[in-house]
Amino acid sequence: MSELLIVGGLFLGILLLLYAIGVPVAVAMGVSVVVMWVSPYGNGIDFTLISNQLFYGVNSYPLLAVPFYVLLGRLMNRIGMTERIFDFAGSIVGHYRGGIAQVNIVASMIFSGMSGLATADAAGLGRIEYAAMRENGYDKKTALGVTGSSALIGPLIPPSVAIIIYGVLADESIGKLFMGGFLPGIIMGLALMVFVVVLSYHYGFEPDSEFEASRVWETFKHSIFALLTPVIIIGGLLSGQFTATEAGAIGVVFIVLVGSLVYRNLSANDIVQEMKNSMIETCALTFIIAVASLYGLVALQLQLPRLLVDGFAGVSSDPTMLLLSLTLLFLVVGTFMDTIAAMTVLVPIIMPLITLTNIDPIHFGVVMLLALLLGLLTPPFGIILFVLEKVTDASLEEVMKGVLPYYIPVVTVLLLCIFFPDLVTYIPRELIG
Repeated sequence: MSELLIVGGLFLGILLLLYAIGVPVAVAMGVSVVVMWVSPYGNGIDFTLISNQLFYGVNSYPLLAVPFYVLLGRLMNRIGMTERIFDFAGSIVGHYRGGIAQVNIVASMIFSGMSGLATADAAGLGRIEYAAMRENGYDKKTALGVTGSSALIGPLIPPSVAIIIYGVLADESIGKLFMGGFLPGIIMGLALMVFVVVLSYHYGFEPDSEFEASRVWETFKHSIFALLTPVIIIGGLLSGQFTATEAGAIGVVFIVLVGSLVYRNLSANDIVQEMKNSMIETCALTFIIAVASLYGLVALQLQLPRLLVDGFAGVSSDPTMLLLSLTLLFLVVGTFMDTIAAMTVLVPIIMPLITLTNIDPIHFGVVMLLALLLGLLTPPFGIILFVLEKVTDASLEEVMKGVLPYYIPVVTVLLLCIFFPDLVTYIPRELIG
């Protein structure tokens, strides 16, 4: 066991060291594999194994969904659907206490259907949300806290790139995972809205506008196609008309038609440019997954899952307590590693433990995602903190202070998902089977 601990510490230590000094995660994983193979604990470099694993690691039909959803989000941003969604959300909840803050959250819930990435929400819609709150008299701390915490909703409500990556690595149904994240995402949004109401009474925030049915109708008409996009995707999945991959392709075709024929602000050159950018982003994600599959295979060869099983089995045999222990691990990892990068490293190693302890992989996937997302908002290295610093006029210190109070609703939702698995598993079990 002592030798296994040395091997495990060396294997993970090399990866974390390289990542800490700025080496891209895919390169860091590849270097870790090579170092272990040439070390006294390895069997030498196996080029055949490398080529086969890199190829078959990404030879997956569900993985085809990634480029479609990446392109979908870029196209929707290109044709101005972000602003339309924000205006619609403002007409619905702007008349409540903390109105623009509530708009911020609702817009993030709707916007999740077009991005599926927390950093994309913070960088894209976050700039608009922060500016709107500041213009309406909200202090920096509140504007930063609401904008940062609401960005975590995106990857939970389908479609979600992070959930697709988990589904591929864990060999689980993308459709079930999409539905598993839907209810926790809605609860997260409602929890943040309630928290904002409480803060509104404490700080004396008043409604930012009066309710006008005519404005709701006008903004609804302008945003109808943006609102239809997630409806088409989720409705098609629930009805069994198409898979998650096919849903992404249909969504792209729908947005191209809307941008070209209805809004008339999407040219052929725009489409080509967004396709190029999406291809670059997709290639980067695919390369990470390919190397992660090799990293996971070598971890199996080095018996790291066995070390993990023995270590966590000593903590508790109860699945809930085990999930709590793993959640602490994810929170730590999420503070210095991007969500998708963390998943590609951890999922291949941890899945044998999840299978052995009979934890539902759909439940585990959503809990893992939520814990890693919270890490993105955790000082001092959370990625969303740095994104907000760049897209706003706030310093990094101001961003950190602003987001801390909003841990309360986020952690509450995380604990609810851990202790009440049906919040995650009920919808996929009842609607998909």
